[in-house]
Amino acid sequence: MTSEISLFVNPTAGRGRGARAAQPAARALRDAGYSVRTVLGADAGDALRRAREAVAAGTGALIAVGGDGLVSLALQAVAGTDTPLGVVAVGTGNDFGRALGLPVRDPAAAGRIAADALKHDGIRDVDLGRVAGRWFGTVLASGFDSRVNDRGNRMRWPSGRAKYDLAMIAELAAFRPAPYRMTLDDGTEREIEATLVAVGNGPSYGGGMRICAGAAMDDGLFDVTVVGDCSRATLLKVFPRAYRGTHLSHPKVTVHRTSKITLAAPGLTGYADGEPLGPLPLTARCVPGAVRVLTPGP
Repeated sequence: MTSEISLFVNPTAGRGRGARAAQPAARALRDAGYSVRTVLGADAGDALRRAREAVAAGTGALIAVGGDGLVSLALQAVAGTDTPLGVVAVGTGNDFGRALGLPVRDPAAAGRIAADALKHDGIRDVDLGRVAGRWFGTVLASGFDSRVNDRGNRMRWPSGRAKYDLAMIAELAAFRPAPYRMTLDDGTEREIEATLVAVGNGPSYGGGMRICAGAAMDDGLFDVTVVGDCSRATLLKVFPRAYRGTHLSHPKVTVHRTSKITLAAPGLTGYADGEPLGPLPLTARCVPGAVRVLTPGP
């Protein structure tokens, strides 16, 4: 394996933490004897092109320095290749890194873990989801949460977390369950009224909301969490419990395990790793061992 490592950096991640975090992460890798070069694009498309070029050129690893948005972009470059992915989780959500047991907002520690994994073959094969021509590592979301994202993305003010808090309040005012058609591995089509359907390769999204708390990233299966046709009052009780994963015991919540799922519902958008995919219907497949990741040792 080449000793040159590529740091894939988002300078705007976490209000500038991406750019600041690159330096201690690079220092940890250089201290371990690796040559480090930075991959930085003018925009998402340019960044992905440069990341793919680094992978094609044989970089020893692509290490994403940022949040789940940048990790999602990195996955498009490394999935299905032999190039391992490292994660320096310094964004807002950090759900992919958290699911792998990596440190959050500690770039020096994350850099040391990556270096140690490269030196001692601490590389783990994990599953990814494949939907609409994209790879995703955490959760494919649809329903109430995707409506909140849609509304937040249309809002010009305020910025940051406050935007989505206001969007959630507005969506609660207009809240209604949606008629879904859901088809799993066995081919049986289920017609359900649901508040949301979350397809989890990993357990959490949205910065630690454990919507698919039982999901494992190396079992070849999605955990599909369905929140049924609950009232607004019930949703307000169930949604906060998702941060602890205790919502799964609620009678309005069911969980299915499958390697493939098709979701259809009128007027709903799908989001994977927080990135918009487009309107349903969408079909997602779990691809076992689709990416090699640098993880902490035992």
